[in-house]
Amino acid sequence: MNDQNDIARAIVAAHAARFGETGDHPASFASDDAVYRGAKTACAALGFIEVDAECLARAWQAQTQRTGAFDAQAWPEHPADFGMRSFPPSARADAFPPCPEKLGLYAVLPDAAWVGRMARAGVPTVQLRFKSGDADAVKREVHAAVEAVRGTDALLFINDHWQAAIEARAYGLHLGQEDLDALDPQELQAIRASGTRLGVSTHGYAEMVRADAVSPSYLAMGAVYPTTLKQMATAPQGVARLAAYARLMRGYPQVGIGGVDAARLPDVLATGVGSVAVVRALVAEADPEAAAARLMKAMAAA
Repeated sequence: MNDQNDIARAIVAAHAARFGETGDHPASFASDDAVYRGAKTACAALGFIEVDAECLARAWQAQTQRTGAFDAQAWPEHPADFGMRSFPPSARADAFPPCPEKLGLYAVLPDAAWVGRMARAGVPTVQLRFKSGDADAVKREVHAAVEAVRGTDALLFINDHWQAAIEARAYGLHLGQEDLDALDPQELQAIRASGTRLGVSTHGYAEMVRADAVSPSYLAMGAVYPTTLKQMATAPQGVARLAAYARLMRGYPQVGIGGVDAARLPDVLATGVGSVAVVRALVAEADPEAAAARLMKAMAAA
């Protein structure tokens, strides 16, 4: 699949249909509406979900307006064309505290015991993804995870449980789109004021734009490959789209996530993301420490 070439051809065809042009590149007849219609049609045909097709088509339209001409080879990669504020986001007044540009191997783990185990194995970034409706159990697990990384160099992010993360003084917090949307402005400001780093999951253009609105510390982008761990609203993004996302969001530390294993790791890193998140590639292994060592060695080589 070559999204760029397919969409470019559809935009050119839309111009030709509108203006009766028979040439291959009717750029001199550029129409904002034709660019939008051609891109939207092609995005939908290529399998982009509706909100992403709309977002990308509007970006093609905005790029044409900004540059004054349609360029079939210029895939939109300018933040302003997506309605985003100036980059780098870390320079904004409302930016969350920064984290390293390259978070390295990022292990997503089910409990504090696993967090401690992988931190001691030298994994640089770990996330506690503890699922429970028991608030007391959540608080205990979050505090245990913070204690588990003490004395190691691992950076600990807590998935979802933002109040417990702040109380336990965790390094960072990771939120999905639904969790981010559920926060009211006062809650979001409380997280920002605490000094906690914030990572946000994204699954395409529209969610990246939504996440950028709060200027988080990093972005997770996926699912790159099929995964059985979560029910995804979008199809696997693949490395071609991940590379386009990485170019657009180049002002952020970026984490590729979803179905990544040792064999796929080099292709994911080649997109330009500075970190790769893994789950089953560690917790499903007979020797997780050895698996972590292999993955970290592969990342260093890449």
